[in-house]
Amino acid sequence: MEMIRVIFMTVLVFFVIVTIHEWGHYYFAKRAGILVREFAIGFGPKLFSIKRGETRFTLRLVPAGGFVRMAGEDPEIVDVTVGQTVAVRVKNNQVTRIYLDRLDERSGVVRGEVSAIDLEKDLFVTLDVEGENDRFAVHPQALLISRGKETQIAPVDRQFGSKSVGARALAIFAGPLMNFVLAFVLFMAYIQLAGTPQGLLVDEVTKGMPAEQAQLQKGDLIDTVNGVKIGTNYDKMIDIIGASPGKPIQLNIVRNGDMQAINLTPVADDQGVGKVGIRAAYQFRSATVGETITGAAKLMKSMTISIFEGFKKIIIGDFKLDDLGGPVRTAEMTSEIARKGITDLTSWTALLSLYLGIFNLLPIPALDGSRLIFLGLEAVRGRPVNPNRESMVHFIGFALIMLLMLVVTYNDILRLVRGEP
Repeated sequence: MEMIRVIFMTVLVFFVIVTIHEWGHYYFAKRAGILVREFAIGFGPKLFSIKRGETRFTLRLVPAGGFVRMAGEDPEIVDVTVGQTVAVRVKNNQVTRIYLDRLDERSGVVRGEVSAIDLEKDLFVTLDVEGENDRFAVHPQALLISRGKETQIAPVDRQFGSKSVGARALAIFAGPLMNFVLAFVLFMAYIQLAGTPQGLLVDEVTKGMPAEQAQLQKGDLIDTVNGVKIGTNYDKMIDIIGASPGKPIQLNIVRNGDMQAINLTPVADDQGVGKVGIRAAYQFRSATVGETITGAAKLMKSMTISIFEGFKKIIIGDFKLDDLGGPVRTAEMTSEIARKGITDLTSWTALLSLYLGIFNLLPIPALDGSRLIFLGLEAVRGRPVNPNRESMVHFIGFALIMLLMLVVTYNDILRLVRGEP
C-alpha cells in the first residue's frame, strides 16, 4: 500500500507542475483569441484523448513535459485545393462541415468540385455543382473532416501569428509564470506545514567531545555564543565555534525555562576547525500570515540563486555526467522524498516548479525563452523572422534536448543497475 501511495504522489507531482505550466500557455492564448488545437501532457503516442470545446486534451506516453498546440504555429496538415471534389454540410446558410473523403456515404450534404475557396480571410467556398457555381459562406468554426479526423479551420484572426507581439509574448511567458506562482504558493504551504524557525536546539551530543563533557543536553535552546545572539543563524554559530579551536567559549542556553551559561573549549579537527560535538536542529512554531509570505519569498530567492549556480557550473564545464539527472533520477528522488511525508514533498514540488519555470526561460532553441527572443527580434525589426528559419532552429534545439535527455536517462538507468546512489 505504501508503494502505491509513493508512486501516486510521484506521478501527481509531475502532473501538477507540467499541467500548470501548459495551462498558463492555454489560458492566455485563449484569452487573446487564439485557437488552441491541443493541450497535451507528455509526448509521443496518445494514451487518452478527449475534446472539450475547440481543444483536444491528451495524455501521451512519454512523461517528459507537455505542449499547447496553437493554430498557425505549425503548418496545417489538412488542406482543400481548387479542383478537389468535396461535400459540405450547410446550416443556417453557412458551411459547418467540409468532408474530404467517403463522399458517397454522406447524406444531407452538397457535393461539388471546388472552384474557389478561402478558409482564412473571407471564409467562403464556391462549388461547381452539376455545372453551376454555388458560393457558400463558411462558419468561422467549421470542421474539415478527413479519414475520420476533425480539424477546425483557423481564420487569420484566430491564428497565433495574427496577434500583437505583446499578446503572443504573454501567451509564451505565461507558462513559466504559472510555475513561479505555483512555486510561491507551495513554499507558503510548506511554511504553514513545517512552521517557522524560532531558535536552534541541541539535537545530538557526540560522546567524548567537549559538549558532552560540559553536560550539554538534547533539547537545550542555544541563545548566545560568546555573547553573540544566535537566533536561527546556524552558520553564525558554526563560524564562531570553528574559529575558536583550543580557545574557551561560552554558550548561553535555555533549559527548562532557565538560562544557563556553559563553558567549553572546542577541539580542532583534521583541518584545524573548532568542533564541540553537537548537532543542532531548528525549533519551529506556527507561522503568521506575514511570516509565511516573507518566508516563501526568501525561499524563492535562495532556491533561484542555487539553480543559477548549477547552470553556471554546466556552462563552465565544472561537472561530470553523473552530476546530471534526467527524468529517471528526478522520479527516483521524488519517490524518496514522497516517503518522508507531505511536508518535504511540498517543498520539493515547489523547487521542481521553480526550476521548470527558470529552465524554460533560458535562451535555448525550442524552449519558451528562445521563442521570446524571436518575438523580441520581431518587435525591434518591425517584422517577424522567417517562420521556416525559426521552425528549423526550434526543431534542432528540440532534437538536441531529446538527445541529451536520452544520454542522461541511459546514464541514470546504468547507475540504478549498478546500485549506485
